[in-house]
Amino acid sequence: MPESPREKIPDEDDTAEAPLTMAASVVLTHLPRDASKALETAGNVTVGKITVRLQPIGSAPHLTQRVFKLSTNQRFETIVRFLRKRLGVKEHESVFCYIGNVFSPALDEGVGNLWTNDELVVGYAMSPAFG
Repeated sequence: MPESPREKIPDEDDTAEAPLTMAASVVLTHLPRDASKALETAGNVTVGKITVRLQPIGSAPHLTQRVFKLSTNQRFETIVRFLRKRLGVKEHESVFCYIGNVFSPALDEGVGNLWTNDELVVGYAMSPAFG
């Protein structure tokens, strides 16, 4: 038990510096050339329109016209709406879309961010095709 209730806890020494690793102490004065070039062109899509190729997955119905052109500034939602209209899908029914059979982008994702080799391949299914 302390001798007096007013006994003060000694303050720690605030003048001591925290150890700093050499990696943390380095400050970049400029970005590497390749990083600078990448940042200059990031977000700048020079292609105005791309080819969209729709591929059915599993037992999904086939479309008569599976290839069309779309502006790169459109959102992925445009493709999904077009697909639902062409397939005659009702409001309560679902269409599952995948880019390159790998992932399903958000509806507000820009089409310009999704394509490769001047083409966007969209797989579609009437039920979830991938986990």
